Amino acid sequence: MANGILVIDKSQNWTSMDVCAKLRGIFHEKRIGHAGTLDPMATGVLPVFLGRATRAVSFAGEGEKEYVAGLKLGVVTNTQDTSGQVLEYRPVRVTAQDLEGVLPAFRGLIQQIPPMYSAVKINGKKLYELARKGKEVERPPRSVTIHTLTVEGQSAPDEFILRVRCSKGTYVRTLCHDIGDALGCGGCMSSLRRTMAAGFTLNEAVTLEQVQQADDPLSLLLPVDAYFSGRPVLILQPDGERKLRNGMTLHLPKAPPDGEYRVYGTDGSFLALCRCEGKVLHTIKSFFEV
Repeated sequence: MANGILVIDKSQNWTSMDVCAKLRGIFHEKRIGHAGTLDPMATGVLPVFLGRATRAVSFAGEGEKEYVAGLKLGVVTNTQDTSGQVLEYRPVRVTAQDLEGVLPAFRGLIQQIPPMYSAVKINGKKLYELARKGKEVERPPRSVTIHTLTVEGQSAPDEFILRVRCSKGTYVRTLCHDIGDALGCGGCMSSLRRTMAAGFTLNEAVTLEQVQQADDPLSLLLPVDAYFSGRPVLILQPDGERKLRNGMTLHLPKAPPDGEYRVYGTDGSFLALCRCEGKVLHTIKSFFEV
C-alpha cells in the first residue's frame, strides 16, 4: 500500500493531472492528489500525495511558492505566455536598470487580475472555457503577495530571468505581462520552473523517468509527517492513542504549551496533526489507516 509524498520534477508538456494518472498506474493506488497545479509549459516541483497522505493536500496548497521565470519583452499574447497567440509586437529599448526600476511596485501585497486563460471561475464558468469561445469577461482583481522578486540574469536583449517567491494564487505569467506594461513595451512569460512548493525543493524532487526505472518506487516516498516537520512532536500512551483512534477528545494530565503537534503512538507511528488548547488535545486531521 502506497502512503507518502513524492516530490516530482515535472517535465514540460505534461499536465499535473497527467503526472497523477501515471503514478496511479505505477503505484496501483487510486488515492493520489497534488499540491499546486503547474501548467503544461512549466517544469519543476510538483508535490504528489499518495494514499492516506492525500489528507495533507489541503494544507500543502496554502504555502509560499518559488519560481524562476523567463520574461520576454516586446510581445503580448492572449495567454500571457509564449504558448499563446501573439496579439502585438512592440519595440524594446529596456535595460536591466530600467527593469530594476519598475520591480519595487510589484513587491509586497499587490493586485492581480486573473488571466482569461485560467481555471478561475466567474459565475460558475471557468475562464479558460470562455476564452476558448472567444469571450472575455470582467474579472475582479485579487490580492496576492510577492515576497521576493529579483532579476537573475539576461538571456537576450529582450529577455530577462526573474526569481519570484509568492503566495498562493499568484499568476507569474500575469506578473510578467504587468511588468511589460509598466515598462511600456509589453511582455509575456517565456519559461517557468518552480523551484519550491509546500516547503519542498528541487533537491528532494525526482523525475517520472526515475520513478519508472526504480527497482522499488515505494522507497522514493517521503513519509507524510515530513510535511509537518516544523511542528513539535507529542507521543501518546496506549490509552491516549486508543481514544484518538476512536475519535475522542483527549484530556492530557500534563499539558504541553498550546499549539499544533505531530502526534505519534508509542511504536513511532504517525497518528495525526493535533492542536493542544489548555489540557485538551483536538485532532485537526488524522493520518492512521482505519
